[in-house]
Amino acid sequence: MRVLIATDAWHPQVNGVVETLSHLGNELRRLGVEVAFLTPKPFRQIGCPGYPEIRLALTRSRAVAQWIEAARPDWVHIATEGPVGWAVRRWCLAHGRPFTTSYHTKFPEYAAKLLGLPTSWVYALERRFHRASAGILVATPSLESELRGRGFRRLMRWTRGVDTELFKPRADRLFGDGPVFLYVGRISREKNITAFLNADLPGCKVVVGTGPYLATLRRQYPDVVFTGLKRGEELARHYASADVFVFPSRTDTFGLVLLEALASGVPVAAYPATGPRDIIEHGVSGILDDDLASAARQALALGSRQARLKASSFSWARSAHQFLDNIRVAEAAWRDAKSCLERAARNQTRPTRSEGQAT
Repeated sequence: MRVLIATDAWHPQVNGVVETLSHLGNELRRLGVEVAFLTPKPFRQIGCPGYPEIRLALTRSRAVAQWIEAARPDWVHIATEGPVGWAVRRWCLAHGRPFTTSYHTKFPEYAAKLLGLPTSWVYALERRFHRASAGILVATPSLESELRGRGFRRLMRWTRGVDTELFKPRADRLFGDGPVFLYVGRISREKNITAFLNADLPGCKVVVGTGPYLATLRRQYPDVVFTGLKRGEELARHYASADVFVFPSRTDTFGLVLLEALASGVPVAAYPATGPRDIIEHGVSGILDDDLASAARQALALGSRQARLKASSFSWARSAHQFLDNIRVAEAAWRDAKSCLERAARNQTRPTRSEGQAT
């Protein structure tokens, strides 16, 4: 089987979409699937306003068509709603090819927060994008429920995974004996990091990551440890050095960093928002509270064993199998719907008994 995955988010970007698709590609290849990624790289690019490190492709229809036709996919999955995603969507519709999409990012909420746009406008555009999809893949039950309430249909569950060999409890204490409160992720306004940095907490606050808001936060919070971007073993050591992982976002659809923290034996403090409320078992592997400081202080009392146990139920292998199962279900449903339409069309054009008789 050959699968083409179209995405506007790709390396060297560091985010949950890139991480998810990278692991998915590796796991699918282990299952014998040929995977091709159509990313912004083959095209001229411009920086996204306000986020210059995010590159937006200046796609050309002919180039997109040539790229897809060279890949000869049996199935197309469109991961993002950017220029690459829209271009591949147009090709699929023009050629009568079914495809699946996934809903990774709450763009309507981001647009409202950063640009002041009404969320209803952006949701209308999102519904238009996903309406032609044979299946919309979503990561959590709460996101599925939320999107269904906003008029999205053909929603399918697609979970995520974590590398429990890399992210695990360790003896590291890079920031002293503690308590150490940690945030890992993109340093941007929509992540609501100031809710963590303003929280009245004992000990040390550590922020790992990079992004357009980093320089501003460094100036405003000189007592906070900002480490910059970390990867691999070094990142795993930073997780293991923390006592509580604080997740201040209210708009993430999942939060892979939650699984990485849990796998490292670090309980989580978060708002009861989409993502955390599907992953965190309140009072066991973390604390969910609209008072983030209170949640972080309460999480100090939780042990690492239950956090690690929760993470062990997620794997990238399971995620890849679920992805393939969704494709099979979506393709079968699309073929059934196509057959029904073809039968209906034939019935409409078939002459009636009286029309077929000679006069």
